Formats: sequence, C-alpha cells, structure tokens
Amino acid sequence: MAAGWVPPRSSTAKLSKTDTFRPLASIRPHKLREGVFARAINGNRLTLAVVDLEPNSSVPEHHHENEQLGFILQGSMTFTIGGEARVLHAGDTYEIPGNVPHDAVAGSDGCTAVDVFAPVRADWEKLERTDPFPPDWPG
Repeated sequence: MAAGWVPPRSSTAKLSKTDTFRPLASIRPHKLREGVFARAINGNRLTLAVVDLEPNSSVPEHHHENEQLGFILQGSMTFTIGGEARVLHAGDTYEIPGNVPHDAVAGSDGCTAVDVFAPVRADWEKLERTDPFPPDWPG
C-alpha cells in the first residue's frame, strides 16, 4: 500500500459538519420509560445509545428485531435475557439477539449503559424527546 493512501469513501456516506462531533450533553434524550432516557446517535446501519436509568427504574419485558450489544458504564442493573437473569455492574457486557425477550431493573444507585443496535432503532423516532440535560455519565 502506498504511503498516504486513503481508502475511497462510500458514495452513500454523508457527513454533516454539525453532527460529526457532539458532546453527549447536547443530545436530546429519548424518553424510553419513566426514569429511563437514551441519548442516541444513528449511523446508516446502527444506533449507539447511552442509556441512563434512574435508581430502581425498570424496562418491562419486550423484544425487537434489532440485535443489541452493550456494557455497563456505572451503577448496576438486573438484566433478564431469554429467561436468564444476571446482576450486571460497571464493565459487564451483554448480547441480545434480535427478537429475544428481555427486561431490566436498575440498581439502587441507578445505571448508565452503552447500547449498540443493528439495524437502526427507527422506532425511537416517534418517542417523546426532552430538552438536553446533563447526563449521569461522565459524572
């Protein structure tokens, strides 16, 4: 490979100078449930979300077509995936195949998780969004 070679950009890739870099605190959160907010960034094929769960808040059992991968940044939550429950703490990861039922309950200190979904969580676009407010992470 020649020095200075740069791979060609996809003809479908689009970058917006205003959206390429953003502070997390500037992203308007989606209200997923009472006490559960997701700051999402959508690419062409996936969604990256930082999800804040208030202490003891919950996400009832549900499923979606999207594959979901994630890890806990801070706090804890009890995550049930396909009937198997685990208490997860900062640094723990999880994998949820598409259409597998799952639910979550935040611990007494709340929880911040990072989730990646493929394909994009287009269904979130219809959810209520709040004005930006300081995220739980970074503290």
